[in-house]
Formats: sequence, structure tokens, C-alpha cells
Amino acid sequence: MKRYRLLLLTVLVVVLPQPGWTQSVAPSSDSKPNILIILADDLHWRDLGTTGNPDVYSPNIDQLARDGMRLNGFFASSSVCSPLRHALYTGLYPVRSGAYPNHTMVDPETRSVFHHLKDLGYRVGLLGKTHISPAVAFPFENISSRTAEIDEAAAFFNRDEQQPWFMVFASNEPHAPWRSGPRERYDANQLTLPSWLHDNQVTRNALADYYAEISGLDEQVGRLLQFIEAAGQASRTMVWFFSEQGSQLPYGGKWSLYDNGIRVAGFVRWPGRIPSGSSTNAMLQYIDVVPTLVEIAGGNPQESDTGSTGAPDGKRGFDGRSFLPVLQGDRSAHRQYVFAQHTTVGVFGYREPYPSRAVRDDRYKLIRNLAFENEFWINGIHGHAVYKSWQEDAEKDPGLARRVKFLSHRPEVELYDLENDPFEQNNLAGQTEYRKIESRLGKELDSWMQQQGDLGLETELKAKSRQPPSLKKEIEQKRRTGKLPPAGGLE
Repeated sequence: MKRYRLLLLTVLVVVLPQPGWTQSVAPSSDSKPNILIILADDLHWRDLGTTGNPDVYSPNIDQLARDGMRLNGFFASSSVCSPLRHALYTGLYPVRSGAYPNHTMVDPETRSVFHHLKDLGYRVGLLGKTHISPAVAFPFENISSRTAEIDEAAAFFNRDEQQPWFMVFASNEPHAPWRSGPRERYDANQLTLPSWLHDNQVTRNALADYYAEISGLDEQVGRLLQFIEAAGQASRTMVWFFSEQGSQLPYGGKWSLYDNGIRVAGFVRWPGRIPSGSSTNAMLQYIDVVPTLVEIAGGNPQESDTGSTGAPDGKRGFDGRSFLPVLQGDRSAHRQYVFAQHTTVGVFGYREPYPSRAVRDDRYKLIRNLAFENEFWINGIHGHAVYKSWQEDAEKDPGLARRVKFLSHRPEVELYDLENDPFEQNNLAGQTEYRKIESRLGKELDSWMQQQGDLGLETELKAKSRQPPSLKKEIEQKRRTGKLPPAGGLE
């Protein structure tokens, strides 16, 4: 009898679900998983416990990362919200889709992930921030535009057990102004400041406010995972988390093409298909997500019609490629290069055009500032109290004065060795020993811009034509209600 009980206990330990999801039964080959994408707003990729920031309390996101695969080589193609989201949902780089400035739009003929997955039998929805246009290109069910109504996600998950669902939860956290989250958890004076931040009390207070909103985001993630568990759908639901571009703090990444601005904290949990605790260093981009989802849902991404001409093969396909083989462990590499662009024209509170383009391999990055003679000035950075406090301190600190100046005046070409200089402090452009690397990356960047129809400064100057006509009215309304100051704003 003792031996029988021991055998039974052993069987139960093996069969019953364990933390980490590794033991989940793999879905049958013809099943389609539910798919949830959780998208943060202005979150720096390093500012989570699981990505190495010990000051940030993010237990739910950290657990999600442990339960699935860490996408260590994931990158955005832009460093502001709207073009980034358009790229994520369409599988197209910003200039090709037309959605390259902030507060932008694609052509109405564009087909997004919501079209593709709906065609493959999914019901599709979005809860939270949109920042995409026009509506005809994004035919999702608007579950709620308010993330405070997160309980509506549970109703969406449970509506029909026979039909797979796809939902984006687009949080507003931790986008400035930082006014929510458990602020009492953070003592500004006990924080360890990242190396790119100047240490003063104004910076510390802002950082604590920002971290509190990250913890608020983490609470949202926890609730979504609880909803899926309560619905009995955890074993058949694929959950993605993406950090979006960096924070609004000076050198925090937003509006720049440094890794602080384009590198993404990405995790994916797929019980029974992706082992818990796994990771990949394959270089991936937002534009690769939609083709991957199409393949997971049973479609052929190589035959998908994006509604946009100008694909790399000259047709109407994606710029991105499915990385399902990477998720399945069949491949360890995906891209040799990733590309990114930033358009200043059209950002609330910009002063002069300051377009930038970048290409990155697994070690080196080349950035071109196409109007480097101009002043890079955006109200979200330069009009913020943190930057102003840096200016004041810089009057007695020559080193800080140089950093403050660099925020507005950068060289025409920047080249960085990210293996030895991860925070991109030592510009190698023009140095003889790096000439071949600079030339190789420059040719790749030229080729990409040509394929995308990107004319550099000429494209930058046309940016406002790629913003919806309703934007002007929206800006005026925000200024009347005090949500946007007369000189600019937070985007």
C-alpha cells in the first residue's frame, strides 16, 4: 500500500499543473490559441525588475517573463507612440505605411492585424489607448478606451468559448504626467539613479513618480492574467508583453534612436509550446509580430495582403517576417539588421525639423541626424521641470553642461560599439579603424531608406500631411481644457 501511495503521489506531481507552465499539454495542431498583447506606454526597457532594475516593483510582469520566453533582441522601428503602434499592428515600417510622424495615420486601404486575424476566425478587440488612424484600417471591437474599465476584458475573454479571441490591452502607464500607481512604495532618496540621469532632487522625485506608474501597470498585468486563469483559458492563451519606447526623462529614450529609445522589453508566454525560463537573442522588430501571429493563427504570412505597395519583393506583403521558428526553438537568429526612424515634425512642441535614421546589427549602431545643424527641441523634454533643473545645475558643472547641450545638438553621424559602450557615450564615427563598419552600416541604411521610399529631410517636411485632419481640433481642445500647454505638450 505504501508503494502504491508513493506511485500515486509521483503521478500527481508529474500530471498536475506546476508553476512555470512547462508541463502544460501542447494544443493539438489544428487549434488556435487565444492571443493577448499587453502594451506599455513610454516604458524604458530596463525599468522592470526582470530586466535588471532592482528599485522597480513589478512582480506580475517579472513572473510572466519567467513563465515564457524573453525576447532579448527586440526593437521598435520608431521612438514615439503613434508610429510605433501603427508598425506593430500593420507589419509595415513607418515611412512605407505613411504613419511616420507622431499622431499619424495610414492610408485607408491598409490592412492591419485586426483584418488578418478576423479573416482567420478570431474575434478581435482593443482595450485602452488607440493612437492609430483611420478607424477603417483597424476594425477592432472597442472594448473600452479607459483602462480603468479593465474588468471589461474578462467579459470579452468569456463571451464565446468556441471562437478564439485576440485582444490588445494598451495601457496608458507609465506615460507622463506620472500621477497614479502606489507612490508610497518609492522613497525618492533611496533610489539608485541610472547612469544617464543627473542626480538631483527634482530628478529623483520624477523618477519615483514614474516608477509608481510602472507598478500601476504591473497591477493591470496581474489582473489580466487572473481573468484568463479564472476563465479556465490559461493553457490555451498566448500572452505577449511589450515595453514600447523609453521614458520621457532626459536621455530616457523617447524621441531618440539610442537603445534607450528603441530597445524593447519583450516576453511571450505560450503554455505547452514555449518552455518557461527560455530566452532568445534573435534580433526582432515590431513589424515581425503580425506575420508571426498570422502563422500562429493558421494563415500564410507570405500570401498576406497588407493593402500597401512597396514590399521588399515589390508586392503588397509585410516588411516583417514571422519568427515562429524562433519561438519554437528551431532557429536562433532572425534578422541581421534592425532599422529605426524618428520624425520631429508633428510632435507637440517641436521647434525645428530634426529627422534621424538608424541601423543596428548585433554589435554596432549607426545613427544619422539629417538636419544636425538645427536645434533638437521638444517640449516633452526641454519644457519639463527635470530638464530645467539640469540647466540650472549645469551652470556650475561643465560635464553636465556638455550633456545638456548634447540633448539639443548632436553630430551628423554617430557610430557606437554597443558591446563595449552599451549606453552610447563614445562616438566612433570618422575613426579610421571603424571606417569599414561605418561604410557597411551606411550602405544598409541607404538601401533600407530607398526601399521604404524615405527621402530623408524631404520626407520629414511632409510629415504634417500624414496626420489626420481632426488633429488640429484635438490640439485646440486639449489647450482649452489645460491638458496641453500653449507652447507644446507631452507627446
